[in-house]
Amino acid sequence: MNDQSQDSTYDLVIRSQRAVLPSGERAAAVAVKNGTIAAIDDHDAVIVAAAEVDLGETALLPGLVDTHVHINEPGRTEWEGFATATRAAAAGGVTTLVDMPLNSLPPTTLPSALAVKRDAAAGQVFVDVGFWGGAIPGNVPALRTLHDDGVFGFKCFTADSGVPEFPPLSHEEMHEAFREIASFSGLVIVHAEDPAVLATPADGGYRAFLASRPPSAERRAVEQVIRLVEQTGVRAHILHLSAADCLEPLAKAQAHGLPVSAETCPHYLTLSADDVPAPAEGLPSSLLGGGPQTPATSTASLASLRALPTSYKCCPPIRDAGNRDELWRGLADGVISCVVTDHSPCTPDLKRGDFVSAWGGIASVQLGLPAIWSAARARGHGLDAVVRWMAEGPADLAGLPAKGRIAVGNDADLVAFAADEAFTVDPARLHHRHPVTPYAGRALSGVVQTTWLRGEVVGDTPRGELLRRK
Repeated sequence: MNDQSQDSTYDLVIRSQRAVLPSGERAAAVAVKNGTIAAIDDHDAVIVAAAEVDLGETALLPGLVDTHVHINEPGRTEWEGFATATRAAAAGGVTTLVDMPLNSLPPTTLPSALAVKRDAAAGQVFVDVGFWGGAIPGNVPALRTLHDDGVFGFKCFTADSGVPEFPPLSHEEMHEAFREIASFSGLVIVHAEDPAVLATPADGGYRAFLASRPPSAERRAVEQVIRLVEQTGVRAHILHLSAADCLEPLAKAQAHGLPVSAETCPHYLTLSADDVPAPAEGLPSSLLGGGPQTPATSTASLASLRALPTSYKCCPPIRDAGNRDELWRGLADGVISCVVTDHSPCTPDLKRGDFVSAWGGIASVQLGLPAIWSAARARGHGLDAVVRWMAEGPADLAGLPAKGRIAVGNDADLVAFAADEAFTVDPARLHHRHPVTPYAGRALSGVVQTTWLRGEVVGDTPRGELLRRK
């Protein structure tokens, strides 16, 4: 195949025996000019370029697109910030992310708050960043303006979000918001758990926490969303699907042509309830200040995070291994179209305590690719499937046609990925603000060697752009 359409000198050519293209994995040479993919040719084709990289057997992937990231800046920047989150994203092969409208202060529920968010991000981002808006009680009049200002869609909750400034929508409020969003062909993304089914855990252990958020809570909320899609015609997406019981109603809705999709996350596909360790003494004192990680923190103290049970807490919860197997089947069948991280960090002190008091959120934007690849290859899936779930699917969801694929005319967002190289997750090497993660100490396969954003290596200078929906 020869997609080369001009004879001028290119800025860069990258050759790989394992380029993952929309048509599949093959040996290829990818030529870049002015930040875009200008040509794709045979691996050994003669191409004149100012610079050349030969990756050999190292795979060349499109930059991943992570549409579910909580950056928290401004307002809770001590939890995470644009500089730290996007540096971690680049280290994990993510070249585009879309920031959630919470847990920043103010939340992105008004046009003025979106402007504050963009001002906070300006000049700090190492990858491209877009923004979701939020749908909360009382802000329906602001939704169209937020859409016109370039948000990629609107997040809402059916149950308590965990922060008071972002309350859930009642059924009536959801109907009103969905109808308004449908009127301008927008997208609604839903944290779907039915509050009537959720309960207070019987104790502070993981089993009690898991029982308090049963699969039926997700299924009932997903079924409610599907009914509202039928009534309003809105395009809807179910966030962080954890309960495999939801696959049946989703598959039926999709088979009937309803515009409803779903995502899941690396922690639901690679971890299980049995992985949650027994209670430990808690965090080392060196990590309890709530501020950024300091050089004085020893690797030994970081290693002790491997035993921290509450690093596994998230909502909805990580379920049993059988449920995990069903989620993989949902991915293979196409009912689930995206795998995104739901990167939701906090200060280490908020992870203290038990499964009632600790903050629920998993920080994994740097580790999503190797975590998924390690599990996917063991289940017989190739890199093309991982790219479909973690690059193409999220790009399609957000309406980013220039992202997520190695294709002529797309942004030259590329990743050199040593798929066969193994490593052990060391929290000291993570770039997000605080090194609390359930993946600490895990052996994974796949190392991101280089990340290019529009044809330039992501380095120490932030070159990311702030994206708007087109």
